[in-house]
Amino acid sequence: MLNHDEPRDSRELEEKIGYQFQNQELLREALTHSSYHNEMKGKGERAAFNERLEFLGDSVLSVIVSSYLFERYRAKQEGDLTKIRAAVVCEKALSKYAGEIGLGEYMYLGHGEIMNAGRRRPSITADAFEALLAAMYLDSGESFESGRRFVLPFVEREIAEVLKNGVFMDYKTSLQQLVQQAGGEVLEYILVGEEGPDHDKVFSVEARLNSNVVGRGAGKTKREAEQKAAREALILFGEVEDGFGNE
Repeated sequence: MLNHDEPRDSRELEEKIGYQFQNQELLREALTHSSYHNEMKGKGERAAFNERLEFLGDSVLSVIVSSYLFERYRAKQEGDLTKIRAAVVCEKALSKYAGEIGLGEYMYLGHGEIMNAGRRRPSITADAFEALLAAMYLDSGESFESGRRFVLPFVEREIAEVLKNGVFMDYKTSLQQLVQQAGGEVLEYILVGEEGPDHDKVFSVEARLNSNVVGRGAGKTKREAEQKAAREALILFGEVEDGFGNE
């Protein structure tokens, strides 16, 4: 009969992440929650838990993601890069990555935490994901390479989603910064149409660069229409395409 308190075999997890640990104790520590540590302590046994690794993993993840963004999105300014990074390393994103590999099923949790769906709790799985990354970093001789190979596929997909949905972006600001780099260019937004009754208007706007139309947008407010026009212009200039910003 299955004991639901017991985690799944960590060898399955190693196969999923494409990394085999030399030091299995590091892997176990990364997968051990403080609730399990406290339970074992009450029985007079010691069980290292993952909070220290999670602290280190936060920095390892930041270095990997920052380096990737810096190299991949050369036209983006510091403010945009910071916003993208924040969106793809937040708890929601990390718990999503953890869920894709079923990380919670391999964790050592206290019985009470298991009964309260701890294996699926975002705060627990997100922290464990960072701890796992730190464990890989230490086990590989403080090399970022294994962690980079493991985490970037998740991050790349999340960045695509963020850019596609405009979760972080102020397209007008991004377009203005791009135009300023060229120098001497005149960017303006022209209202070219209004439709519908006063309580339900739709505004149409053109983004014009030196009087040339580079983007069009429509929205319930002029600002929304301008943002859409700016986004279309960024697509035209190769800054946003199918969810990805190009170099």
